[in-house]
Parts: sequence; C-alpha cells; structure tokens
Amino acid sequence: MIIFPAIDIKGGRCVRLVQGRAEDETVYGTDPVKMASEWEEQGARYLHVVDLDGAFEGLSPNENIIKDMAKAVSIPIQLGGGIRSMEKIRRMLELYGIQRVILGTAAVEDEDLLQQAADRYGSRIVVGIDAVKGKAATRGWVEKTEISAVELGRRIKGMGINTVIYTDIAKDGMLSGPNLAETREMIEKTGLNIVASGGISCLEDLRQIKDTGAVGAIVGKALYTGAIKLADTLRI
Repeated sequence: MIIFPAIDIKGGRCVRLVQGRAEDETVYGTDPVKMASEWEEQGARYLHVVDLDGAFEGLSPNENIIKDMAKAVSIPIQLGGGIRSMEKIRRMLELYGIQRVILGTAAVEDEDLLQQAADRYGSRIVVGIDAVKGKAATRGWVEKTEISAVELGRRIKGMGINTVIYTDIAKDGMLSGPNLAETREMIEKTGLNIVASGGISCLEDLRQIKDTGAVGAIVGKALYTGAIKLADTLRI
C-alpha cells in the first residue's frame, strides 16, 4: 500500500479544508514547491496534489506552481482539481511531468472526455470518486448527484479505468477515522484498485485501510498536525 502525502493548493498556498468547504481552511505553508521537496526528503514515494482553485472555479492560477513542483522532486505526482479538457490533460502529462491526473467532475459529466483520456493515456488516468452518503459529488464537492459511488465505479471500469481515489467527504479533514465499510464495498463490488482518502487520523486507521485491500491511502491533515509521522506510515 502506497502512502500519499497530500498537498492541497489554494491561492498559491498549502491548505487543508474541512469536508471540502472552501471557507473552512487552515494554511499549513506558503510554498507548495518546498512542501513537495520536504515530503520527498522524509521518504514519500508518491505525492497527491489537488489544485483547489481549479476544482472550485475550473480555471487555475496555480499551474506554474504545479509545474515547478514536478521539476523539484524525483518522485511521481498525481494531480487533481479542475482537469476537464484533453488539452489540460496533455499539458499536465506531456509538458509538466505529472505522472497521472485525476478526473472527478469530468468522469460524471463528460464520459466522452474520460473515454478519450483513458484510450490515449491508459493507467495515467485515474478517477476521483468523492461521495456523500454513498452518492458522488462534483465541482470541488459542491454539487451532489444521485449516482452511487459503486455504480460510477462499475461504469468507469468498463471504460478502461483501473484506479480510483475514493473519498468520503463527511470524513475529510475531520480526523475521525476513515469510512472502512464503504472503502471495502468499493473494492469488492467494483474490482477497481482503490486509494482511500478522508478521515485518517492515526496509524491504526492505516492498518485497517490496508486490511480492506486498498492499494493506497492519502494522508493530509494528520501529517500536517503531527498526529502521524510519515516515517511511521512507511513501515506499514
């Protein structure tokens, strides 16, 4: 299981939100590039970066920061947030050096784009399924849908996607423990490679996530507050 330290960028700064609410943010650093290098120095094998401005607005002022992050580290980066066109996908993967991109809103609203991206880039395209009570949400978690996370997972698997980042929005930023039941359900009912996200607060949470069969876990607030040390997670 891969541990992904999370770097969320908003207004050029490293922030953490609570349940995805833009107005409920805590700033943990003013230099995302430096933060990326620090996580690499501490032993991270992969970084999870989210462009929150892109997620909320669709347009992003953070692209130069993202490009500099990819240059600054030798470990791979997966990037999500406002990636809703083939041109942006191409730019991130072919020009900026991002290893794989995460499509969230596009996976729900533009299946043609998702299929085109999957056909062209294969495993470098992953889907973020962000859920509220088992239902998918889009546009930075602002808009709720009636599509179940499992249904969406099955649909995208049929399009050639093999990896999904599954986030329980109610858990995100709360340090209240992950939603193990829904994570396990996603793994068992879709057959996808699931990266779990949301609510991770301690090493025991990570052990339990590993037991579900998840291929990875994204850790954000717990690392920034010191509740979890990255070196300890790597031993798991």
